[in-house]
Amino acid sequence: MSSADNSPERETLSEDLIFDVLKNRRRRYTLHYLKQQERPVELSELAEQVAAWENDTTVEGLSANERKSVYTSLYQTHLPKLADAGIVEYNQNRGVVELSDNAAQLEGYLRPQDDLPWIRYYLGLAVVSAILVIGDLLGIPPFAAIPDQIWGVLIVAAFVLSAMAHYMRRRQLARQERPPNIEG
Repeated sequence: MSSADNSPERETLSEDLIFDVLKNRRRRYTLHYLKQQERPVELSELAEQVAAWENDTTVEGLSANERKSVYTSLYQTHLPKLADAGIVEYNQNRGVVELSDNAAQLEGYLRPQDDLPWIRYYLGLAVVSAILVIGDLLGIPPFAAIPDQIWGVLIVAAFVLSAMAHYMRRRQLARQERPPNIEG
């Protein structure tokens, strides 16, 4: 804690620390759930959801032993480790946990995977755009029949709409109930 403003200091997390933290599926589930909620979460609520994901069931379908096992390991091991790493703020006495500012550094490592290969999509869109422009420049019908400004607007619009669709898809994946691609 900073003595000046009493807020957690943001520090750069080493790649070794990030990999060590993320090597455990229960911690990945924890981080995913906290990111979904965007608010402080009670440990019991977190433990129930993580246990439900681990046991491929609903919170209502959990047994008392499944809840207790996850609760205990989060309380004793995983949340203190995440707090020591500066990734979560964990008040053990109150049983409340939330992501810290440092958690944003995990974004590149713990990202939902999309089934759509966006890199290929944008490359294909660029190739199609290049063909349209070259066809227009060479005066090849029907490309030459459409004014250059219209081609420009259409190409820019295609990229803008694609970027918006890509952004919305990522937001949708980040909000999924079941953590995507964090099995391990």
